[in-house]
Order: sequence, then structure tokens, then C-alpha cells
Amino acid sequence: MAELRTEEEQIQAIKDWWKKNGSSLLIGIGAALAIVFGWQAWQNSQAQQRTEAANQFANLLNAFSNQAEETSGETVAFVAKTLREDYTDSAYAIYGNLILARQQLMESDDPVAAIESLQWALDKTGDQQALKLVVRNRLARAQFAAGQYDDALATIEAAGNADAFDAILTELRGDILLAQGDRDGAREAYLAAREQSQQGRSGILELKLSDLGVGEDA
Repeated sequence: MAELRTEEEQIQAIKDWWKKNGSSLLIGIGAALAIVFGWQAWQNSQAQQRTEAANQFANLLNAFSNQAEETSGETVAFVAKTLREDYTDSAYAIYGNLILARQQLMESDDPVAAIESLQWALDKTGDQQALKLVVRNRLARAQFAAGQYDDALATIEAAGNADAFDAILTELRGDILLAQGDRDGAREAYLAAREQSQQGRSGILELKLSDLGVGEDA
């Protein structure tokens, strides 16, 4: 009888505990399940968004590579805008606007529009330093093409230590200074670019130095 009472007491204790804590336990389990399934749903949504962005980017590439079609430029602009608006945080949006800027600069001869596209892309690069340097280089060139010399120099200056891009940006700085009439500054920049180059001497750079009266032995 003592064992029975003990078992009955245990069962009653369990019932009492459940009555007191059952609701909280169920809520906790429900919350945990909601977090798990919510996380899975979010991951699935992100995967779907990446797939959709990739498809849009593929459409943009196809349109850009098929410049023979009259509507290719409009298609590139439309898809790049879609990537910016609907997939803002995607790398595809950055690359899409790099391609759009190339079209605006090379095909449409609209450096001001290219600057806007590249500035947006630069703002979205975050901590991707290599990509940031690519975008910054193109932005400075677009600003140079638009005659925005001071802005282009500021863009180059903001790159800081650009590693493999040092020689490229320094040579561009020389081009800008030369366009401003600063021959001494341009010569100094070209000589620095020669020293920074990791690919050996550039024939084009040597021609620029030659035009400024600097020989290959300098």
C-alpha cells in the first residue's frame, strides 16, 4: 500500500506540475518550433532570391553581349534597375551596375550616368576590398571622362593603399593632372606608377613619360 500511495502521489505530483507549468512548456515548444521553421523559411526565401537575382543577371549579360539588337541597351538599363531595386544587397546588383556603367560610358558616351551607377555600386561594396578597388578605379575614370577632375582625384586618393591597383590608379592620377595642365605633377605620378608596377614597364606609360621629356633611363 505504501508503494501504491507513493505511485499515486507521484502521478498526482506530475499532474499538479503539468497543471502549473504545462502552458508555459507548450508555449516554449511552440516558440522553438516557430524559430526553427521560421529560419528554414527565411533560408529558402534567401535561396530563391539569389536564384532570381542570378537569372536577372544572366538576362543582363545576354542583352549586353548582343549589342546588335536595337533594344539591348534598354534591356540592360531595365534589368540593372530591377537588380538595384529588388535585390539591393545582392552582389549581382553591384555587377549589374558595373556592366550598365560600362555601357553608359562606352556605348552611350554618357559619363555622368555612368558616375551615378558606379557611385551606387561603390556604396554597396561594403567590406569587399578587392571589388571596391575595381569600382573605385572605374568611377575615377568616369569622373575623368566627365571632366570632373577634382572628384576623380578625390576618388583615387580615397583608395589609400591599393596594392595591385597602385600603379593603375597612380597612372590615372598622372593623366588627370596632365589634363589640368600640371605637367610636373603628371611626370611625378607617371614615374611613381613605373616604380609601383608589378608587371614590368608599360609601353603606353613610357610613351606618356617620353611626351613629358622623360627617357627610359630616368
